[in-house]
Amino acid sequence: MTLPSVPWMDQGYPHIWLPYTQMKTAALPVPVQATQGCRIYLADGRVLIDGLASWWTACHGYNHPHIAESVRQQLERMPHIMFGGLVHEPALTLAQRLCERLGAGLDRVFFTESGSVSVEVAMKMAIQYWLNRGESQRRRILSFRGGYHGDTLGTMAVCDPDIGMHAAFGAVLPAQDMLPLPQDDQSEALLDDALQRQQDRVAAVLIEPLVQGAAGMQMHDPQVLRRLRRVADRHDILLIFDEIFTGFGRTGSLFAFQQADVRPDILTLSKALTGGTLPLAATIASQRVFEAFWSDDASHALMHGPTYMGNALACAAAHASLDLFDSEPRLAQVEAIETLLNEGLGACRDLPGVRAVRVKGAIGAVELHHAPDRAALCEAFLQAGVWVRPLGRTVYLTPAFVMPPDDVRHLTATVLAVLASHLQKNQHGLHT
Repeated sequence: MTLPSVPWMDQGYPHIWLPYTQMKTAALPVPVQATQGCRIYLADGRVLIDGLASWWTACHGYNHPHIAESVRQQLERMPHIMFGGLVHEPALTLAQRLCERLGAGLDRVFFTESGSVSVEVAMKMAIQYWLNRGESQRRRILSFRGGYHGDTLGTMAVCDPDIGMHAAFGAVLPAQDMLPLPQDDQSEALLDDALQRQQDRVAAVLIEPLVQGAAGMQMHDPQVLRRLRRVADRHDILLIFDEIFTGFGRTGSLFAFQQADVRPDILTLSKALTGGTLPLAATIASQRVFEAFWSDDASHALMHGPTYMGNALACAAAHASLDLFDSEPRLAQVEAIETLLNEGLGACRDLPGVRAVRVKGAIGAVELHHAPDRAALCEAFLQAGVWVRPLGRTVYLTPAFVMPPDDVRHLTATVLAVLASHLQKNQHGLHT
């Protein structure tokens, strides 16, 4: 489809480098003029219902007035100040509020700017925890097939290379260990055996709780987290939960780990932390972990410090986002969306070529047997007035929690219609 000429697009596009894109062959990105609520306003005048909430961040919808006002007031007072030797109220009170919501056992907050870096910090904390205790051989992080934890060099090493993005870097990444999720007694025994053999080398176990996002919204039972806590305790190994995707209501509870009634030693948060407005992430550690760094020896300090750590504007947005979770019925809205996703996507199970339909909280996923023509599907969704982009073989929805029911129904109906047409064409092609 040919889009009308947009001057800033025509002039700026030759100078930009886009993420996850082979820019020689990819279709041009869609120019956006504005956002509001659950709508994306395009430069050519069209309006889309956003089915993805900007990579799952805009949980309150776009341009929420409470967040906007909080950021505006903070901008007038102090947009940013270095966090080295100085602190400020928005960051310290945000750390307190996060710890109160996480509950006892997660007590110290280290702020960064992105989810990948927050996982890097979690890994660094775990390894240095053992270094500070005199166990320098414990340097490996055990993660799981289907996991995705970021795109930096450290986090690439704990991502499943088979989900598509990081295999080319295998030779330069630090060696880590990866196993199947312990979803039954047999796979738990496999994990137990691996840790028994490598206990003196493993610093921590890392997992996305309840939903492995970039793997195609693969979902697992809370019992998996209980198994991991049990195994980690048995072998005296730290447990890290990566809640960058699942944190702040996406799975139906404020944090996914709460559904298993277990606690990690280290937790990472980002994405919806500021309601999708400004970059901010957090790595939260238990007192047990923090105490390994509490020392008269300066070398025991955590030597990490992002320039924009604890950015005051971003902290103000996060405060406003937490206010909305306190004052508006977000978890009830997620529950209602879950019902609508189950109802609307359920019909996709009858389509030829559909392998599975999965729903958890405000996450709906339709997994196909084979990877679709992604460009064709994206164009079909665009023509239907919705913003939906598949992940590999999976077409998914992660709407804002405030999305009206009719919009959710429109999204699910559009997914059904577009997939029915696409799969029918493919099936016809196979028989001609």
